[in-house]
Amino acid sequence: MAGIPHDHYEPKSSGEKWLHRRLPIVSLIYDTLMIPTPKNLNWMWIWGIVLTFCLVLQIATGVVLAMHYTPNVDMAFASIEHIMRDVNGGAMLRYVHMNGASLFFIAVYAHIFRGLYYGSYKEPREVTWIIGILIFVLMMGTAFMGYVLPWGQMSFWGATVITGLFGAIPFVGEPIQTLLLGGPAVDNATLNRFFSLHYLLPFLIVGLVAVHIWAFHTTGNNNPTGVEVRRASKEEAEKDTVPFWPYYVLKDLFALAVILAIFFAIVGFMPNYLGHPDNYIEANPLSTPAHIVPEWYFLPFYAILRAFTSDVWVVIIAEFVTGGIIDAKFFGVLAMFGAIAVMALAPWLDTSSVRSGRYRPMFKWWFWILVADFFFLMWLGAMPAEEPYATFSLIGSAYWFGYFLVILPLMGVIEKPLEQPETIEAAFAADKAKANGGAGATDATPAE
Repeated sequence: MAGIPHDHYEPKSSGEKWLHRRLPIVSLIYDTLMIPTPKNLNWMWIWGIVLTFCLVLQIATGVVLAMHYTPNVDMAFASIEHIMRDVNGGAMLRYVHMNGASLFFIAVYAHIFRGLYYGSYKEPREVTWIIGILIFVLMMGTAFMGYVLPWGQMSFWGATVITGLFGAIPFVGEPIQTLLLGGPAVDNATLNRFFSLHYLLPFLIVGLVAVHIWAFHTTGNNNPTGVEVRRASKEEAEKDTVPFWPYYVLKDLFALAVILAIFFAIVGFMPNYLGHPDNYIEANPLSTPAHIVPEWYFLPFYAILRAFTSDVWVVIIAEFVTGGIIDAKFFGVLAMFGAIAVMALAPWLDTSSVRSGRYRPMFKWWFWILVADFFFLMWLGAMPAEEPYATFSLIGSAYWFGYFLVILPLMGVIEKPLEQPETIEAAFAADKAKANGGAGATDATPAE
């Protein structure tokens, strides 16, 4: 890790020296495994390995599924049935891939909210945070295109609704929508485009993940206290850190094993629990489902999209000021993407000098309301676009934007934080003493 003194790989044998001069791959692996890591990381730091596993799992199963899939509107649905019924292990492959997307998003949401609570976006990790948000956006695009491929009723009509949003963009919306669809409506060209992009985007995600890992290896891991590792000397750094191997490798693998046990139980016994039954009906452009809903991981942002109707005062003002350029549909699109953009701007919106939420009593209340609001919006996204759900969606959306644009900047001014520990070692020792004294471990102890 740059900036933290530690022992680097030194080749010993002549073979190692020969390889090291030409391709220092062993050095890279060694420095990655032995990287000094804050010794107080809690269980919320296990989501990185879960996300890495999910990415590999989705690519591996996706490549095999692509060998049997036919991206044609007349044969796509039948090819899915062929995979499920005729391909050896096909049903398992499809269910692992389908539910793997859900595990991917569970892990990424836990990862994001972990970062928001412990201030992982603060200096010097702003670039790491921005790259993470870009990965999240690519994940959403990949998952959406993958949801279209089965060519069921919900796939077709979900694609119709979501791609129709691009048409709301003034001046350039219709050309963009036509380019995306390959024609005036969702059809064979659309399915071919989405299949190609769904296959390509995961490899772009791999590249961004490599940059993401490189970024936080450069700045170092954040930790529950928010206090940086001491870098003045190797001795001081060793007091605050432990090598990634074996301590966190084994901890991460144990957590991954527990999560995968639950995951494969769901795949084996309730694989369609998170899906929609209408997607087992072949797409029919002449039959609109009673209620069009996206996959569960899109629901919070779908609720924000639908919240801003033409009778909402901010939409009325925006439409009046822009002379009708920004109408309700376009405002909803801006709000949906804006909900992600405000997360990306968190490093600059949070004005507090304290990094970790552990030492910010007022922040904790607002943060946990934000988490509850996220699940509230998720529930609202699955509800019909009618009252009282429309009003509730507007309230939930208002809090989401209010938290990032108003509450975070204000708390840095009015909040009185608790006293922070001087070093990671001091915080770790205090938590360990408290645990041994029977008071129970805090969220900074590795036993949690």
